[in-house]
Amino acid sequence: MKINFAPLDVPLRRRLQTAALLLWVFSFLALAPICIFLYFFLLFTRFWLISVLYSVWLYFDYDTPARGGRRVPFLCGLKLWEYMRDYFPIKLVKTADLDPKHNYVLGFHPHGILVAGAFTNFCSYATGFRQMFPGLTSYMLMLPLWFRAPFFRDYIMCAGLIPSDKESASYPLHHKRGGSAVVIAVGGAPESLDAHPGSYNVLLAHKKGFIKMAMEQGAHLVPVYSFGENEVFDQVENPRGTWLRWTQERLQSIMGIALPLFHARGVFQYSFGLMPYRKPITTIVGRPIRVEKKEKPTAEELDALHQLYMDELSNLFEEHKGNYGVDKDTHLNFV
Repeated sequence: MKINFAPLDVPLRRRLQTAALLLWVFSFLALAPICIFLYFFLLFTRFWLISVLYSVWLYFDYDTPARGGRRVPFLCGLKLWEYMRDYFPIKLVKTADLDPKHNYVLGFHPHGILVAGAFTNFCSYATGFRQMFPGLTSYMLMLPLWFRAPFFRDYIMCAGLIPSDKESASYPLHHKRGGSAVVIAVGGAPESLDAHPGSYNVLLAHKKGFIKMAMEQGAHLVPVYSFGENEVFDQVENPRGTWLRWTQERLQSIMGIALPLFHARGVFQYSFGLMPYRKPITTIVGRPIRVEKKEKPTAEELDALHQLYMDELSNLFEEHKGNYGVDKDTHLNFV
């Protein structure tokens, strides 16, 4: 295989973009196990007191992720995220106002491999979410198991991430004054197994938990589609029914996390590696769907709202797909 190396005269700004993206990829692929190892390793060194004191802190702080987390605005506004935004680049597009007097559940589609669009738009201030939707605070959901990793839990909470279990996800929606926007990558980890370039499969046909939560809390639903999310990585072909897909789904059901075999480019060469391609990601925030609060919605009411949400997401995709290189005969496939 011929290796295509990066030129030596790459502008400094592009090098900074690559460095910022590299730090982000590293934090999501390797930082959690490193933090767990460090926590136990320190117990057997002369720095054991660090882990002991952290354990005491963890005892008193254990419920914080389920109570809205602990966002650090200074870290969300770092220049680092602007460099990461420009690497692809990533853009946030608003189609309608969201009244801060209400709470919202934003359904993000598709998950992609690393949810780069969702993180950059809703966990950092780099793309202007606060300016586009003044008065709203976004809370992005992440698998609960990551909040059990010492040190790492504090890092991800700084960006406004909270666990994806029902209790934690519902907490920001309890605010009667409104202003909370819970962001859910609805397809979750299983959808990442379908994250192939050119794929428009959306794992939604049987996903009704977020719809029910919105009804129970009286939070308006907002469909969000991120064009380009599936284009930034290649993935080993894994059609449904193959041994590879069966193995991946089996491991996902056991561990709770998916293991897509993805690849793209490297840091100093463009032929292979785990760095995403420089391809644009444009995240479209759709129009809100008004939801009346029903603490015990019937199955018929749940199905009707779920269908309405799928229709609105499909309409959002059809309305904008022509602007982002999607063929007119291509439509979303709900699975």
